[in-house]
Amino acid sequence: MQGMSWQERAAAKRDQQLEAVPREWVLKNLPETTQLDVSEFPKACQFLSGSEMKITESPVDVLLMNLTKGTWTAVEVTIAFSKRAIIAHQLVNCLTEIFINSALTRAAGLDDHLRRTGSVVGPLHGLPISLKDQVGIKGLDATMGFVSNIGSPSTKNSVLADILENLGAVLYVKTNVPQGCMWGETYNYIFGRTLNPFNRSLTAGGSSGGEGALIALIGSPLGVGSDLGGSIRIPAAFNGVYGLRPSFNRIPYAGCVNTYEGQNSVLSVMGPMSMSMEGIRLFMKSVLMMKPWQYDPLVIRKQWNEDEYHLVDYNLGKELCFAVLWDDGETVPHPPVMRGLEVTKQALVQAGHKVIDWKPIRHSEINQVAGKIWSAVGDAELEAITANSGEPIIGTMETSIEDLSTISEPMHRWPPVSLTAFEYWQVNAKQRELRQLYLDHWRETVSVTGTGRPIDAIIAPVAPYVAPPHGGHIYPGYTCVWNFLDYPACVVPLGLKVDPLLDVKTPRDSFHNDADQKNWESYDPDVYKNAPIAIQVVGRTLEDEAVVGISEIVDRALKTYQSATKA
Repeated sequence: MQGMSWQERAAAKRDQQLEAVPREWVLKNLPETTQLDVSEFPKACQFLSGSEMKITESPVDVLLMNLTKGTWTAVEVTIAFSKRAIIAHQLVNCLTEIFINSALTRAAGLDDHLRRTGSVVGPLHGLPISLKDQVGIKGLDATMGFVSNIGSPSTKNSVLADILENLGAVLYVKTNVPQGCMWGETYNYIFGRTLNPFNRSLTAGGSSGGEGALIALIGSPLGVGSDLGGSIRIPAAFNGVYGLRPSFNRIPYAGCVNTYEGQNSVLSVMGPMSMSMEGIRLFMKSVLMMKPWQYDPLVIRKQWNEDEYHLVDYNLGKELCFAVLWDDGETVPHPPVMRGLEVTKQALVQAGHKVIDWKPIRHSEINQVAGKIWSAVGDAELEAITANSGEPIIGTMETSIEDLSTISEPMHRWPPVSLTAFEYWQVNAKQRELRQLYLDHWRETVSVTGTGRPIDAIIAPVAPYVAPPHGGHIYPGYTCVWNFLDYPACVVPLGLKVDPLLDVKTPRDSFHNDADQKNWESYDPDVYKNAPIAIQVVGRTLEDEAVVGISEIVDRALKTYQSATKA
């Protein structure tokens, strides 16, 4: 690609992607662009056979049971999800690398192994798993949305990819990200914008936006995202799927490409996204059973702990005490988000748990310090990466960015300032101080829970809104705070969507600040119509197993409550 402009390099990469799609899978009956909700199209388009529909609509545990028994072959399952992934891509533009042929070769080998030996390769035998673009796969690009990275394929698999294959998984597609990640939305100059399948005028979130949209359309039963400031949880919530942000250094990152390399104060983490809590648990348990610390020096030596998952230290999950964060003191959530929190509270109370209010402390300061950490070098890293191609740095997710003819002046993602090493040390010291204060605050709730324990988990919004219009995700404070504190957090979708009749705009007389007022002014239930509603369950550092177990309790309580309410 030498001698080509960055626009030509991007176009060539898109052509390469198109060539990887089987021609007979390119649909001619796609809905018009004016049709916003395309979530049911994969079922209605009649492209998938009856067996392929049954396969893709099956829960992860049913898939694995049938793969183990040989009822469904790995090839059949791979074809079914590959076809549905390609349908999803044509609807919402969610994929980057498509390597279905090699996936089918891999699946055939798994089927042969099962026939010859009568045993599976591992607990994920034959299960297709999608990957965020930055996960390294030998021979494939991991552009992270940078034109500069086109044509520089990974020389070997990332540790996580190797572990997943050793567990029996079939890797088949990678998914779209914003340029350089670290955005709550998904757009780049190579692959373009990923749309929300429930309302294509709304964002799919980011930076794991391709994963969120793909899984929402059931083009994947289980996927891998990453989260530095909310990049698993935001797209999980906006697309109505489950997603876990694990603690630092539990899931291996070695061999994956990334930005902010060398910034070790608030780390990016890999984690699962799925249509069920079963998928989340299965991923964590399976990956950790492979002792990833033997292959990634930053992973801590801590296998999956069944006692922690079964909540031995949490009264075995009975009569828990939750605290609801209704408002972080900076930006009050929109009515659909508040409805979601209230429904969750009622479901938990009905299930026999106690629910109190969570008093946030220093959230504004926490998010300000996090911003200083991430912007400590300004745009220096982004400028170094983009210098190779000459592509502009993306400084907004507004739809105007899609008109390349309007790019006339350089954009900036971070303020053009940088910290000295000594100044950066002071920021790190402040982070440690704030983490100590928050830990103390959590521990001291033992005086108000009535259980003899501090609160067991926080129920919090994922954002002060559901999926907003493109370019509208401007407040990441409800996710960043937990990255800063290194608290594992799991998104649980409520199975509810924005309803203009239920989620009317409520009047307010006072506001925390100008940004809070602008957020309130931006709400129009008709604009957000049909967007999924979700919450996140937050626990304490390295208590990932407990967060998974508690999130399952929350999920069951919500399903039971809503079933009884409908009846």
